[in-house]
Parts: sequence; C-alpha cells; structure tokens
Amino acid sequence: MTEQEIFTKNLILSTEFDRYILEHPEFAEKIPSVAQVVFLPKDSPELCRINLDIAEQQREKGQQVVYVHIGSIAPQISRLTEVSMEVITT
Repeated sequence: MTEQEIFTKNLILSTEFDRYILEHPEFAEKIPSVAQVVFLPKDSPELCRINLDIAEQQREKGQQVVYVHIGSIAPQISRLTEVSMEVITT
C-alpha cells in the first residue's frame, strides 16, 4: 500500500468518524481529550497493521490510546436534494 493510499483511506475513515461522533455524541464523550485515536478497519488487515505501526511510532509516553474498530463504511449516498441539470448545446 502506497503512502498516498494510506493517507486517502485514513482521511476517509477520519471524516466518517467525525460524522459518526456528531450523530453519536455519547461515543465521543468516552474518548480522553489527549488520547491517540487509531482506526482499525476490519475490512483491511493491511491498513490495521500499518495504523498500529504508525501509532506505536508516534505515541507519547503515558499517552492513552483509543482503538476504533470499524466494521465497514456504507456506500456513499448523496445527500443532495432538488437537483436539476440543464444541458446547453451551442
């Protein structure tokens, strides 16, 4: 897995996790304020291993760690409403 792929996949996980905690604030309340959050997607053992390695390298002494186990990400569904299109031929 390339660095760009790792970055992209973790960016998606981070964005979706932000959305999740906005909808489930009680989940966010359980995360210590200075904890290291590590995403562990069940559908990507390679990314799990990479994220664990990165977390180990970046962890500060005595820092709490929160492992976020992610079962899957639902397919992207557009939230746009009242969409229309106009095609003009010149």
